[in-house]
Amino acid sequence: MASTACFVIVSKNDIPIYEAEVGSAPKKEDLAYQHQFILHAALDVVQDLAWTTNAMFLKSVDRFNDLVVSVYVTAGHILSKSSFSPLLQPRVDSHGSISFCYQCCNANTIFMLLHDSRSEDGIKSFFQEVHELYIKIFLNPLYLPGSRITSSHFDTKVRALARKYL
Repeated sequence: MASTACFVIVSKNDIPIYEAEVGSAPKKEDLAYQHQFILHAALDVVQDLAWTTNAMFLKSVDRFNDLVVSVYVTAGHILSKSSFSPLLQPRVDSHGSISFCYQCCNANTIFMLLHDSRSEDGIKSFFQEVHELYIKIFLNPLYLPGSRITSSHFDTKVRALARKYL
């Protein structure tokens, strides 16, 4: 049976930084737009729910016909929305010397999956492994936080994980 799955990583201010149709169902352009619309519509529910729980995997947060939206938020969702800071933050110690410290910049990153499968454990494993890949991209000094992820290696790995878990 062909499965439908659309995966999106959404950064701060609801900007999609990565999108992939990862299901085995035949790809149709009008369905891709419908999937984007469903995921975008679920963002409000996700943002409300993310602030009420400490869980990173929010399971299914919305439905559209036989499709389910599952969500995974990064640990930064517990920070204030105004706490998004540059990667290197200057700090002055008690002796007046300036040093730079790394700050958490992936606050409010949301992984969203629109799917028709029922394997909750597989979906959670998929999200956890994609999160590890995202952290590797994020720690790359050439990657600008919040910009689109265009790495073909990242795309290949995400698609392989989708085949494995979804």
